[in-house]
Amino acid sequence: MLEMGWEFLETTGFMNLTFSRLAMLLIAFILFYLGIVKKYEPLLLVPIAFGVLMINIPLNDLMASPGQEEGEIGGLLYYITQGVDLGIFPPLVFLGVGAMTDFGPLIANPITLLLGAAAQFGIFATFMGAVLLEFTPSEAGAIAIIGGADGPTAIFLASQLADELIGTIAIAAYSYMALVPIVQPPIVKLLTNNQERKVVMNQLRPVTKREKIIFPIGVIVITGLLLPSSLPLLGMLMLGNLLRESGVTDRLSKSAQNEINNVVVILLGVSVGAKATAESFLTVETLKIILLGLLAFAIGTAAGTLMGKLLYRLTSGKINPLIGSAGVSAVPMAARVAQTLGNEANSDNYLLMHAMGPNIAGVIGSALAAGILLAILT
Repeated sequence: MLEMGWEFLETTGFMNLTFSRLAMLLIAFILFYLGIVKKYEPLLLVPIAFGVLMINIPLNDLMASPGQEEGEIGGLLYYITQGVDLGIFPPLVFLGVGAMTDFGPLIANPITLLLGAAAQFGIFATFMGAVLLEFTPSEAGAIAIIGGADGPTAIFLASQLADELIGTIAIAAYSYMALVPIVQPPIVKLLTNNQERKVVMNQLRPVTKREKIIFPIGVIVITGLLLPSSLPLLGMLMLGNLLRESGVTDRLSKSAQNEINNVVVILLGVSVGAKATAESFLTVETLKIILLGLLAFAIGTAAGTLMGKLLYRLTSGKINPLIGSAGVSAVPMAARVAQTLGNEANSDNYLLMHAMGPNIAGVIGSALAAGILLAILT
């Protein structure tokens, strides 16, 4: 009886819990804390944390691939993660984002495209830094996109260029998205003065329904012809927005915003967490990736803010440089940070809608940057 009891204990996870797996369970608990207690991107961090938790429990066969013999099926997470490996989930998230986003602020003030473009400088600067740290060009491209502060884009590019780094890259990207209110303000305050932060911008002009319908179609034609590799992400983003703005597809728009988006976010989060195994995550490379991601995000924030200062000068003080920091594509957190900082400097300052222009431009810019890296590196 004792022998049978001992044999049973040897089949439990408790008897096979290594230090590395224990460390990954601790990381899962930290992600749970950030998502549930601190409310940092809970819709994403909670599923990711659960995926990390599940995959790092010893002796599980959740990622087992199907066997050669007929009827021998694979593990649950093996099938769910196919949506990431095949590049399906991130574009579907973009479909939901497009359906939930009003492109009006960008259409009303197209000069903010420059702010979104400038913020992508962090991606290409970090690409060069990653190469210098002896990552392969494909790995460097996947790491650099963290600077766009766009989780689905980072996951999509990593799945195409460096599948083995998906877990680390995704956790870094979503962590920095969640920490936008902490990371951005010190950088922005360092690069702007109080007079610049006080600038009150004129109210945006009304945007017609016709403009809102033409915009996603025009964007996809131009960007698709220029950079076909960006179509999976930008195509679904613009489709979602067209469903929203056309006025004849309300049911589809609501489904993209709610049912489809919610299901995909759950599956995407769990899949990403399942990629963060102890063997792939607890490495020196992971530390390098996290630091490079922070550098990319900081450079992107700084570049967008500096472009805002340039436009402030060129327009004789009509543009508040704070909205440049929203050029990273963390929608809408980066725009809210610009609003908060502007309101602190001047209680009459309401920059949220102005900051949404570069914020939306950042989403488009990061997708284009991903397309450029994909086209060059493949």
